[in-house]
Amino acid sequence: MSTDLTVQLIILLPLIGAALLGILPLFAHGLRSYKGLLGVFGTLMVAIPFGLAVTLFAQGVDTAPVTSVYTWMGVGDFSIDIAYRIDQLSLIMTLVVTGVGALIHVYATGYMAEDRSFWKFFAYLNLFIFMMLNLVLADNLLLMFLGWEGVGLCSYLLIGFWYEERKNSAAASKAFIVNRVGDFCFLIAMFILVREVGGLDFDRILSGAQLMSEGTIAMVVFLLFLGATGKSAQIPLFVWLPDAMAGPTPVSALIHAATMVTSGLYLLARLSPLVLMTPEVMTVIAVVGALTAIVAATIALTQRDIKRVLAYSTVSQLGYMFMAAGVGAFFVAIFHVITHAFFKACLFLGSGSVIHGMHHVEHDLRHKGYDGDFDAQDMHCMGGLKQYMPVTRWTYLLATLAIAGIPLTAGFFSKDEILFKAFEYGYDGHGYAWLVWGIGLITALLTAFYMTRSYMLTFEGAPRWPMKEDVHPHESPRSMTLPLIILAGLSMVGGAIGFPKVAEKIGLSNWIHDYLVGHGDHSGPVAEPEVHAHVSVAAEIVLILLGAFIAVAGVWWAWRFFARYELGGDQLIRDRFGALYRWWQSSYYWDRFYERTIVRPVIGGAHKAFAPFDQYVVDGLVNAAARVSMAFSWLFGRLQTGVVQNYALAILLGSVLMIALFLI
Repeated sequence: MSTDLTVQLIILLPLIGAALLGILPLFAHGLRSYKGLLGVFGTLMVAIPFGLAVTLFAQGVDTAPVTSVYTWMGVGDFSIDIAYRIDQLSLIMTLVVTGVGALIHVYATGYMAEDRSFWKFFAYLNLFIFMMLNLVLADNLLLMFLGWEGVGLCSYLLIGFWYEERKNSAAASKAFIVNRVGDFCFLIAMFILVREVGGLDFDRILSGAQLMSEGTIAMVVFLLFLGATGKSAQIPLFVWLPDAMAGPTPVSALIHAATMVTSGLYLLARLSPLVLMTPEVMTVIAVVGALTAIVAATIALTQRDIKRVLAYSTVSQLGYMFMAAGVGAFFVAIFHVITHAFFKACLFLGSGSVIHGMHHVEHDLRHKGYDGDFDAQDMHCMGGLKQYMPVTRWTYLLATLAIAGIPLTAGFFSKDEILFKAFEYGYDGHGYAWLVWGIGLITALLTAFYMTRSYMLTFEGAPRWPMKEDVHPHESPRSMTLPLIILAGLSMVGGAIGFPKVAEKIGLSNWIHDYLVGHGDHSGPVAEPEVHAHVSVAAEIVLILLGAFIAVAGVWWAWRFFARYELGGDQLIRDRFGALYRWWQSSYYWDRFYERTIVRPVIGGAHKAFAPFDQYVVDGLVNAAARVSMAFSWLFGRLQTGVVQNYALAILLGSVLMIALFLI
């Protein structure tokens, strides 16, 4: 099979799946009862593209072949093609999107089995994958923007999937609106690039960079970064992502693990040569990433909802990725995207398995007459689940160790490499990198602590739900536990693609660096800065040991602390930090700040400025049209007397009138 045909199938199969799943059940209502068949079909529409991407990966990529489907638009010398690029960066992102996406589809067949809109959910999932593939495979910024906006639309549909509850539709609207801020900046950057280089193809942008002034390049990169802060949930546009937990858990895993939230990172990596030309903007990227990482980590420490802990954890890990981009380590950012996809998808799906079991507990409690408060996502209502859900427990524990950075897990290698690159960049004379490195170390300790807290409160200790002697959860079905096992395994071994530089002494290479950046005569699509002052081997070993110690210390500390105090541990932390804890618990009052400074003034101003216009002009015209219709209906109604002689007279007068008109 040719490369062009393979790429087209990778793109089109999820779209075909979305179309058939979304349209056929509307006309053949009987199909809706075949949930197993629909789930298998939707999963295959993502699993087959994964297999095709594996074949492309196995063949190797020597150049960057572009598959041009057709010319999308052309005005004078400006033209845009529907064209897809296959290189090391796009291919590895395609593998992550389709591979993890297929596992999430398998999981969703069990998780959503009882939902009446099962078919619609899988249609949205397939459409999401189609849009994401357009984003990562696009050969130009405009086609990437199509995918960029497409995943925004799909996230709106998926977050608000259970729209009957007001909070779900509000969360979907919030995500959609907040992302528009970043998308506007993305659009402005494209307008500038069209003016400066005459096109939006990546090759033209990168080759035409020398035609632009330093200020223009800095403006473009900064605007693209602002666009990335929306999709990738960085300060100040991170507020939408925790609320996105309103959607079904497979949605949370799909959006937060390997797809939508990594779009901003992918954009910066794709244009990494351009970003490296703007050291001032790189400083902003690194500092914003570091602040986002530690702010989100402190917030996660106070959350009781298991999915919100993971949501803020995602924001924090995305901050780590932007830290890497800010010090020029784009390949490390992509490395962490990959490992994060493994352990965060496992954690989200594991939390979904827990919630699935706790919902059954809630159902049984209601059946037995319990009418008290109970939240199936509140970790304070859990505890002791390891004896009822052993597979979920072990996979969640392994993923927790990975995100904490315990040595030899996937998270250890990628997080350690980010911290090392920040240290090395500071050692080379870029002072801000020292600050980034220090914040990264503190965040690593907090990550190990709050993730171990989530595990301990959920699975260890004694059960804390009502009537625990009579009611208990059950392990999830195999369709849900099998993806957990696969992802947990990848969370353990996935870091082998990026051994640290010091490992070269024993014959282990950093494959992800050589693949994305290049090695020897091979040149990859991702650029990296030229570092003149390299850290010694001894210093690198010390840094690795420091990172390992912080991870182990954080896990051990949290394990001992919550094993001893259980729920009292949260109260002790609250008492110890006082007002600071309330700031963390309230997400630093970001939402309240936006509510008071933006939402209320805009809504209030719109009400005062446009409510009269709407009431008297818009409604007035509509009401006037209604009154005119009523007047004519009254008039014609009066003519309908029911007397045959009147009708005959009317026909006669009409005939005379017509004859007179013809004669005249």
